[in-house]
Amino acid sequence: MKDVYNGKFIQVKEQTIDGTVWERVYLRGGIVVYPITDQGKVLFVQEFRPHETPQVRIKPVTGIYEDEYSLEENANREMQEEIGYKAGTIELILEINSSGTINNFQKFVVAKDLVASKIPNPDGEHTIQKIIEYDIEEIYQKLLSGEIPVRNSTIGIFKLYSMLQDS
Repeated sequence: MKDVYNGKFIQVKEQTIDGTVWERVYLRGGIVVYPITDQGKVLFVQEFRPHETPQVRIKPVTGIYEDEYSLEENANREMQEEIGYKAGTIELILEINSSGTINNFQKFVVAKDLVASKIPNPDGEHTIQKIIEYDIEEIYQKLLSGEIPVRNSTIGIFKLYSMLQDS
């Protein structure tokens, strides 16, 4: 396999199989955290991202999955950076793996038993504009209406919704 591009978050490789050149994109893995308060609310953030369209989005706590850390460490680090909490309980609820032309993974976790614990956000403290508490039904309705777009970071909401309806 031939390296075409090696960036911080993306790698592109080419492989020739039976005379056909196949391109493969490798994206760094991600973690999506659904922090749940003692009152049963799910914490989302309103985030400013100058390189995205639209530049302001409402989303769950997300980040790059760092292989040298455990699932719990990855989840807690992202929460500490974005919302100023860490969790006593982290539960993996879904993992999506993609292979072929685009290769990556996403781990979706529920975080409970939240305690205040802030660390600096490497994207800058100005990126998180506010923290929003929703009940799961509100999130579900906002996904269906398009107010919160369905994207990779929100796919786990359907699993979370089912879990919370069953409890």
